[in-house]
Amino acid sequence: MINILLCGNEKVFDGALTELISITNRTKDSINCYIFTMDLTRIKPEYTAITDMQVQFLNKVVKSKNKENQVQKIDVTKIYEKEFGNGKNETAYCTPYTLLRLLADLVPNMPDKLLYLDIDMMAGDDISKLYNIDITDYEYAAVKEKYGSKIIRWDYINAGMLLLNMKKARETKLFEKARNMLRTRKMLFADQDAIYWQSTKRLILPKKFNNQSSFNNKNTVICHFSKRMLWLPYPRTENYKQWQVEEVHKVLKCHAFDDDLKEYQILKEKFEKGEY
Repeated sequence: MINILLCGNEKVFDGALTELISITNRTKDSINCYIFTMDLTRIKPEYTAITDMQVQFLNKVVKSKNKENQVQKIDVTKIYEKEFGNGKNETAYCTPYTLLRLLADLVPNMPDKLLYLDIDMMAGDDISKLYNIDITDYEYAAVKEKYGSKIIRWDYINAGMLLLNMKKARETKLFEKARNMLRTRKMLFADQDAIYWQSTKRLILPKKFNNQSSFNNKNTVICHFSKRMLWLPYPRTENYKQWQVEEVHKVLKCHAFDDDLKEYQILKEKFEKGEY
């Protein structure tokens, strides 16, 4: 069993659907996917929790691949409000939902090993190749951040993929220390900064486990559709996600996930028609 953690609100449905399709199409082991969510409409009206119907549909999709697969929703609104409510980093570079992974040690019955994935990722290979890496002596394993490892520090990590040793992290109080940092300091990259600076022992993995630069590399295990810098013909950023199928094809020139995205479009149409 591979334990996966996703986080987000109602709007992450497309990301979760595409990502889980790509994972279950390539991974032989069964998966147990937790989705941390919350209602934060006090900040924005659209900050609503992922719905039960959405989660039920995701669960049906993954079970169609392997009956032992499952997706379960965990509402962490109360925990979030206690730990981060009205805090310094609620309006960080991303939404407050990026902070939810830092609550994993406070949610009962979470497994000792957990693969956290951002919602804008696709599996290019069997993720057991990542999940089965031995991290017994580490709090987590991660890949270097494409830009941060050049600008901030050589081993600065991208927290979009974190292979978490929850047992070790509880012992070192990694998440507790990260939460304390975010309560007292405004951080540029919030959760990512806190995880990096408060960790005591991390394992740096090859970029194929969180590829932030190439969308068609055959060796990629996890492809990250993250924001990227473009310099020509003028400096700008580009931030297309995998569910934006037309842009993925025409702009990113990515065709590595065509079968997955075709399946996503069919399933999304069924969901919108209520055929589930």
